[in-house]
Amino acid sequence: MDEIYDLIIIGAGTAGLVTAQYACRSNLNALVIEEKMEGGQATLIPLLENYPGFPEPIDGFTFAEKMKLQAVQFGSKFLSGKVTGLGKKKHLFSVSVEKSDDSIQTLEAKTVVLATGAAHRQLGIPGEFEFYGKGVSYCANCDGPLFRNKHIVIIGGGDAACDEAGFLAHLTDRVTIIHRKHTFRAQRALAERTLKNPHIHVRFNSVVTAINGSKNENGHEKLTSITVENVHTGAAEEVACDAVFISIGMDPRTELAALARKDEAGYLITDENMQTSIPGLFAAGDLRAKPFRQLVTAAADGAIAARSAAEYIDIHIRGT
Repeated sequence: MDEIYDLIIIGAGTAGLVTAQYACRSNLNALVIEEKMEGGQATLIPLLENYPGFPEPIDGFTFAEKMKLQAVQFGSKFLSGKVTGLGKKKHLFSVSVEKSDDSIQTLEAKTVVLATGAAHRQLGIPGEFEFYGKGVSYCANCDGPLFRNKHIVIIGGGDAACDEAGFLAHLTDRVTIIHRKHTFRAQRALAERTLKNPHIHVRFNSVVTAINGSKNENGHEKLTSITVENVHTGAAEEVACDAVFISIGMDPRTELAALARKDEAGYLITDENMQTSIPGLFAAGDLRAKPFRQLVTAAADGAIAARSAAEYIDIHIRGT
């Protein structure tokens, strides 16, 4: 534990990579720790078409590679491993990292930015993984415009599902919501607005048991239908559609910040500077409590978190 970093960034999705870039531009000694692959969920996007500065769509893997390259060029360091512990003693954080050889490395830093994101809840049904990016999506704002004037299915019954249905209903007049209960879980006003929308058809007491597809003339797989089952009768039918948006919630990855303040859904609460309730611990990206989760908002979070970390060090560590 000889080297003390100015900043350790846990997570190398968009928020983490932008944090690293801005931190090093502020002359901070920054380290990024990532358990899996740099880029996070962005790497799973087949064609990214709504990020500023890319008029031609770019695949998510290439996008993530470019972000990491920028961070490295500015001087950021990277470490592969799983963070198993995060603690604080006086003015220093300790970060325990389990490496690929099962050894544990303990690092110290003056500040930490959590950018571990949130995981989309999955249905776990046949076809969900196979047709991800080929008609299956977890983000209506991201991918909805790709299916303009098509038949779109949304699975879910909470606020997010109803909000997304309303958004998609501006793009097509054929939106179907499938929900396993007999009524929405969404707020009453939102539920009523959804039910009154002439472009939205709702199927209650129903579950999707399979997502089906076929290969087109070019040999590419494409989603073509879903299998829907009535929860009471067990009757099943195949419903033709062009896209399926799964909106059954997300699980923020906040276990490393057990003592930090969270909202009712478990997301970390920060101020406008990305500061959590623990001094020197910042959060950026999808694990934050915020109304809109996109790559561009994750990038903004990262830039602000890096600046805030630099200011925190100046004020509370260096005493300047």
